[in-house]
Amino acid sequence: MTITLITGANKGIGFETAKQLLELGHVVYIGARDVERGEKAAAALGARFVQLDVTDDASVSSALATIDAAEGRLDVLVHNAGVLGDGVIDGPTALRVFDTNAVGIVRVTEAALPLLRRSSNPNVVTVSSSAGSFWAVNNPDRPEFHLPVALYSASKSAATMLTVQYAKAQPGIKFNAIEPGPTATDMTAAFGIGRSPEESARTVVRLATLDADGPTGTFQDEAGELRW
Repeated sequence: MTITLITGANKGIGFETAKQLLELGHVVYIGARDVERGEKAAAALGARFVQLDVTDDASVSSALATIDAAEGRLDVLVHNAGVLGDGVIDGPTALRVFDTNAVGIVRVTEAALPLLRRSSNPNVVTVSSSAGSFWAVNNPDRPEFHLPVALYSASKSAATMLTVQYAKAQPGIKFNAIEPGPTATDMTAAFGIGRSPEESARTVVRLATLDADGPTGTFQDEAGELRW
């Protein structure tokens, strides 16, 4: 039995990832900031719910304590929670975007490490973005070249770097970042781009189900490792 926690999983890619992992036999905890939406999503899937706001230390600690008490370990952690932060660029917006997309990864990872270390195959997946890839945003042939999302891009660069550095610091745990592909979600509605969350979730599921000898410290999309 594989115990999995997905942050920001009440909709979009997180919700579809939870659905697919449940079908594979995982025990899935849906982490969501909003209790009503999170409980509704968990009930619809047959998953479990924990209130988890990645920007709040107490919320993160409480969520991991709940999983610890119920399961005693965590096998898979998927960092999916994120915000776009488009529109006006100012200090408060930058702080909110980085707090969610980058600092939130640190909060949740640090709280989860004791549980992950009790797993026989601990695995952490960060849903990042090639919008945070220096190679992609400077390549006119890539869609990221034309995306005006400075704060999102910068925070996803940080998310990928955190993933790589955690892989070095925690050699007993796999850490990989994923570019799930352009996806039509509430967050990207303004751009009118992307495929279904169900399709993109498959790329997340692939990394979330790695064998014990799987890669670590990588940034990938569905075709393999990406330059960044």
